[in-house]
Amino acid sequence: MNLKRQYREGTVMIVDDAPANLALISDALAEAGYRVLVATDGASALEQLRFVAPDVILMDAVMPGMDGFETCRQLKANPATRAIPIIFMTGLGELDDLLRGFREGAVDYLVKPIRHEEVLARVEAHLAQSRMVYRAEEALERSGFATISIDATGRIVWLTSSAVRWLAAFSGTQVLDFENAPPHLPTTLRDWALKRIASDGTSENELFTLHRDGKKFTAKLAPCENGREYLLLLQELTGGWNLESLRENLGLTFREAEILMWIARGKTNREVGTILGSSPRTVNKHLEHIFEKLGVGTRAAAVAVVMERMRTGAEAA
Repeated sequence: MNLKRQYREGTVMIVDDAPANLALISDALAEAGYRVLVATDGASALEQLRFVAPDVILMDAVMPGMDGFETCRQLKANPATRAIPIIFMTGLGELDDLLRGFREGAVDYLVKPIRHEEVLARVEAHLAQSRMVYRAEEALERSGFATISIDATGRIVWLTSSAVRWLAAFSGTQVLDFENAPPHLPTTLRDWALKRIASDGTSENELFTLHRDGKKFTAKLAPCENGREYLLLLQELTGGWNLESLRENLGLTFREAEILMWIARGKTNREVGTILGSSPRTVNKHLEHIFEKLGVGTRAAAVAVVMERMRTGAEAA
């Protein structure tokens, strides 16, 4: 069996004080096509992790000096390493010891003596999962949204780097990374989110203004699948589109004004639906209402009406 063909390449760190175990597992992973890093104790593992970022860590639970539990705790406390999956390797048979590993942040465990096939299967499974999470985070970063996960009290649980920048702009402070990001949402937005959570936990897009610099953005709240967290999507409105003014002057709903804005930016119904969390059919229904209200028959004509209204409004101002 050619194991190298079965497993995608990745980087695995092995932390174990037993040279025989290091050699055995290292050879199996290298043969399967992985790049392998090794450390003989927790302290040296933490030192290496200042310079490299493995995809998965295999961690011996019992080691002299800093054991696997303490090493795992420190890794999970560091924003730069907390997302790396950690698999404990242990000969411990006590349930409390196994549960302790999970409490410290491990995602899985292997019981010694280690079997090559099991190591490779578990590493590949967690590597695939972490890559899926990475792709999802990358997609969020490129979507144009600042995305924040909060709990039922408005405490920030997780956020994208674009959200870190947004919070820095709002607060007027220099927030450089996740570790320095504020623990809670700004008061106005937090009050709005908590009000929605207290009702049904969902919302339509709502317009907000950053009073510090006058920027406008929309906010939408949706519950996560686990039921204990909520996803907040924020998007800045640019290009002179005053959605609240269009809503009032043209008799549109806020959602209809949003759809027109994205249509004017060249988005298809499917793309608009993805941005706003609706189906293309729902977007098309909204367009039918927009056409009726504006007295036009095409997307281009609807956009022309809005652009003309924006132009005359700017001239009057």
